[in-house]
Amino acid sequence: MGSLFIVSTPIGNMSDISVRAIETMFSVGIIVCEDTRKTGLLLSELKKRYPSLIPHPMVKAELIRSDEFTEFRILPDIIGALRRGSDVALVTDAGTPLVGDPGFLLVREALNRGIPVTAVPGPTAAVCALTVSGLPANRYLFLGFLPEKAGHRRKLLDSLKKLSGTGLAPVCIIYCAPHKLEQTLTDIRDSCGDLEITVARELTKVHEEIWQGRISGAIRTERLRKGEIVLLINLSRI
Repeated sequence: MGSLFIVSTPIGNMSDISVRAIETMFSVGIIVCEDTRKTGLLLSELKKRYPSLIPHPMVKAELIRSDEFTEFRILPDIIGALRRGSDVALVTDAGTPLVGDPGFLLVREALNRGIPVTAVPGPTAAVCALTVSGLPANRYLFLGFLPEKAGHRRKLLDSLKKLSGTGLAPVCIIYCAPHKLEQTLTDIRDSCGDLEITVARELTKVHEEIWQGRISGAIRTERLRKGEIVLLINLSRI
C-alpha cells in the first residue's frame, strides 16, 4: 500500500519551498494537482534551482488534474493506485491543499481505507496573513471564499455578527478575488458595521502590502483591488 502526501507549495516566493516538499514531489509516482500545467512548470523550476535536492534516481511523476469539477470523478483511480502501492502527492497551485482548495474527498477516503496520510507542511496564505495583520491571533475563523449567491453570503455574515456577542469573537480570515473586493467589503460593513480590518495582498511577492484600517477606508482605496487578497476582520471590536 502506498502513502498519500499532502504537500505545501510556495504562495509567491519560490524560496519558501521546503527541502522535504522537493524530495517528496520527485519521489512519488503520481502528483494530484489543480492545474497540471502550473505544477509542471513548478517542477521544472525546482529542477533548475535546486538540482542537488532532487533524489537520484528521480521519479517522473504522472500529473493528474483534480479540481472542484473532477475531484469526485478521479477519486476511485487515485485510491486504486494507492492501494496498489503507488505513493501519491497532493498539491495545490499555491499554498497548502484543502485550505480553501480541493482535496478533502481524497484525504477522507484514504483515511477511511487505512491508507497512510502524511502532511508535508509549508506556506498557507491564511496563516501568513494572520501573522502580519496586527490583529489578535489567539482565536481565528477561516472562511475561505464567501458564497457566490448574495443571499447565502448575507446569511453567513449575519451569523458572524451574532458570534461577536458570545465572548469568543474571532478574527475572520477570508479569501477574496480582487474584482469582488469592493462588494465583499460592502456586504461585511452592511451586516457587521465598519469594522477594523487588515487587507493582505500579494503575500511573499514583490508588491506585498499589508493595509490596516476600517472597512470604509479599504473601500475607498482602489489599489487594494489587485493581486491575491486575504481579508482579516476583527469581530472582537464591534
